[in-house]
Amino acid sequence: MKIIVVGATHAGTFATQQILTAHPDYEVTVYERNDTLSFLSCGIALWVGGHVSDPNKMFYSSPEALTALGATMAMQHEVTSIDAATRTVSVTDLVSGEQTLDHYDKLVFTPGSAPIVPPLPGIKSLNLYLCKNWGDAKRLEAKTADIRSVIVIGAGYIGAELAEQYALAGKDVTLIDALPRVLAKNFDQNITDRVEDLYRAHGTKLALGEKVVAFADDESGITVTTDKGSYAADIAILAIGFRPATTLLKGQVDMLPNGAILTDDYMRTSRPEIFVAGDSAAVHYNPTGKADYIPLATNAVRQGILVGANIEVATEKYLGTQATSAVELFDHCIAASGLTQEGAKARGVAAATVDIEQPYRPEFMTSTTNVLASLTYDPATRRVLGGAFYSQHDVSMSANVISMAIQTQMTIDQLAMVDFFFQPNFDQPLSWISAVAMAAKARADEA
Repeated sequence: MKIIVVGATHAGTFATQQILTAHPDYEVTVYERNDTLSFLSCGIALWVGGHVSDPNKMFYSSPEALTALGATMAMQHEVTSIDAATRTVSVTDLVSGEQTLDHYDKLVFTPGSAPIVPPLPGIKSLNLYLCKNWGDAKRLEAKTADIRSVIVIGAGYIGAELAEQYALAGKDVTLIDALPRVLAKNFDQNITDRVEDLYRAHGTKLALGEKVVAFADDESGITVTTDKGSYAADIAILAIGFRPATTLLKGQVDMLPNGAILTDDYMRTSRPEIFVAGDSAAVHYNPTGKADYIPLATNAVRQGILVGANIEVATEKYLGTQATSAVELFDHCIAASGLTQEGAKARGVAAATVDIEQPYRPEFMTSTTNVLASLTYDPATRRVLGGAFYSQHDVSMSANVISMAIQTQMTIDQLAMVDFFFQPNFDQPLSWISAVAMAAKARADEA
């Protein structure tokens, strides 16, 4: 069987590994427009901040590793068109310029996503940087020592981490976002208020609720103009989000309005010979039971593995995702899974949320610190829809607990009675997850 894989970041890399491990006799050709693959871009801010021992370790695979498995690796080759009707792809060698046509029996479409770059005045400024791939990472890291000030545009996870690392490095940082809160799409205001206080305490200027309208270079760097003011710095970084890179299949397979490709439970598109995974694909979002677009490396890895499992015969179903994630900012752990109250509202989902705050372990210990925990649930069915946590203590694994609760359709009543251990070094007799679930149960009983 002839398999063509388009793109090899996370989903394409894992799909190729799984296909050739299970079917070493398959003919697998991988087309990748870059000269590297499997780059963990989530580590860019950490590299900029000096926390990476060796940037080459930010790759977990290589063209050579996939070649050893039996893949034909066509690096620096860009697929310029796909004809699903004839099962052909047109390819350009980005080094030589040679153009070729290739045929597939099955196609694995995993080109990932592209950074959103709006057509604003000055958008091509040499002082405006992106934060997506290995090339972006090298440019940012090389520039860090030379700058005194930076403007980060976008206060999602990537922008938030970059702003934090630059602030800790002593740079003059301005963080801009069109939304009124930092991490507004990830957490509710009870948590983001505290995060914003951390930024201000570390000298970061927050320009929230401001939409960027233009960029302009000058002798000292770059000026970013918003609908409410202007800000100057040595460089600016654009981190306002990503869009699925699915133009090649537009009109040939079913998609969400934003271009994310819809799949069945086995990662097959509306044309069953075409598989899609990673940032190009919609996810099955378990808190709502609907398709959604949530570009995360964890989703890409699992979906890529499933492509390999199902490439010959549909055997292993996709379990969906809860969009579980965590971030560390200024020595605080912030973690979540599933819906926030704002996220539920945006999706038209009826939801209730309860918060608790308590020390993570008994106060007879010589040290402890508080955990803020939120739990979101369906007031009609009492099913767990989401949870979020904030603390100086490492509460990241709490998000995984909530993820399991959502995936198994657990109710707040069941979560309240889960058998969590107690040991004074680690938690309370009633852990923060148990406590917030019991608070939700009490609230629901009153309703």
